[in-house]
Amino acid sequence: MIVNHEEFHTYVVSRGAALLRVAHQLTGNPCDAEDLLQAALAKTYLAWDRIQDRSSLDSYVRRAMVNINISWWRRRKLEEYPSEDLPDIPTQHDPRHQFDELEQALDRLPARQRTAIVLRYYEDMTEMEIARTLGISVGTVKSTVSRGMAKLRGDLVPVGREAMN
Repeated sequence: MIVNHEEFHTYVVSRGAALLRVAHQLTGNPCDAEDLLQAALAKTYLAWDRIQDRSSLDSYVRRAMVNINISWWRRRKLEEYPSEDLPDIPTQHDPRHQFDELEQALDRLPARQRTAIVLRYYEDMTEMEIARTLGISVGTVKSTVSRGMAKLRGDLVPVGREAMN
């Protein structure tokens, strides 16, 4: 295996932050995102000499992250438990925090819904591509994205309504 270490290092330095954002959207947790990206980059490093089209490196790493994340889901136990206490809803809407509010709302979604929404709206993948990537039917993709978007709308509406008043 001959790997151009400098070329790989340059790629990681130049694209690492963007790939970490995708990993964070997939996992919903900054620590898990770092682990996920590291695992995907390790796989990419091992396959570096087989990747002929360097313009598809981001796609390769994103695909590796999705596959690794799916295998991690299958191994995890339920780590979240329902609570009777609802989280506080902010009373003032500050445009600077819109992105943070959206990320928090995404974090509250189940992993599959979050992944489907990230792939659909952040990565601009088609329903068919998402179905192939996640190993589910197109109908399941549609219903998963629809339910996730409904939850996001419900989660973000109180903040938006208060901003209008």
